[in-house]
Amino acid sequence: MSAIRSIATCRLSIAYEDHGPAGGLPVVLLHGFPYSPRSYDAVAPILAARGLHVIVPYLRGFGLTRFLDESMVRSGEQAALGTDLIEMIMTLGLDCPVVAGYDWGGRAACITAAVRPDLVRGLVTGGGYNLFGPPANQPLAPEVEHVLWYQYYLHTERGRAMLEQNRRGFCRLLWRLWSPNWQFDEDVFEQSAKAFDSTDFVDVVLHSYRHRAGLAAGDPTLSELAERLEREQPAISVPTISLQGENGLLPISAERDRGRFLSRWESRTLPGVGHNLPQEAPAAFAAAVLDLTTG
Repeated sequence: MSAIRSIATCRLSIAYEDHGPAGGLPVVLLHGFPYSPRSYDAVAPILAARGLHVIVPYLRGFGLTRFLDESMVRSGEQAALGTDLIEMIMTLGLDCPVVAGYDWGGRAACITAAVRPDLVRGLVTGGGYNLFGPPANQPLAPEVEHVLWYQYYLHTERGRAMLEQNRRGFCRLLWRLWSPNWQFDEDVFEQSAKAFDSTDFVDVVLHSYRHRAGLAAGDPTLSELAERLEREQPAISVPTISLQGENGLLPISAERDRGRFLSRWESRTLPGVGHNLPQEAPAAFAAAVLDLTTG
């Protein structure tokens, strides 16, 4: 049975779910957009049963995680996600956890492993190397542009209105498009959708997609890290397992990613799985985490 706790970092009160023995080797599992810690409901018990201390936070803009100050920028940029995880690990005093995530959570995990490898034992990343370079000024292939329609939509005020008025309808559609083989029911969706009711959800989501397109300024307190991530695209030196669904949002080239990882690196494709890797394939996701705790 998990406990819900919170921890105050420099910017946030981060709500997180806690599984397993407190003295176990720590693991942090991070969800993506538009999902929640419910993605790990079948993964966390597997890991806790093996004696691991499993922490599953709500990302900024989701659930009970809150900004400490109303004046703070509701940033969804990659530097913010990475900073949140770094500060959480340090504030909780976690001793070199395995960090694992997909989508936004995978980006936070990759950034932490890249810039603070001293804090991380190993990395499980859904979708490979998840760091962004500078905003692209040139169009991508039409097939890619088509898949990214939701990002362009959220650049508009019409997109803001949709997210404010019908966030469940919008996010449910993304679930279906991104995981075409996953037959989730309304109750499963609703359990995650409760996390979208945060008063910060709309602002953080819009900032995330507008910032990465160069349409919104970043949080000035994070500018040094933000510039470094875009300029250097730092390599990752901790042991890493990359997971990729066969029917994910965008195809990932394992060969392209290989040069980004300087230590043990393995790429695994999960047949028939879409974007929500841990909820669609919990046993495979848990196995990847366990492989990095024993290797």
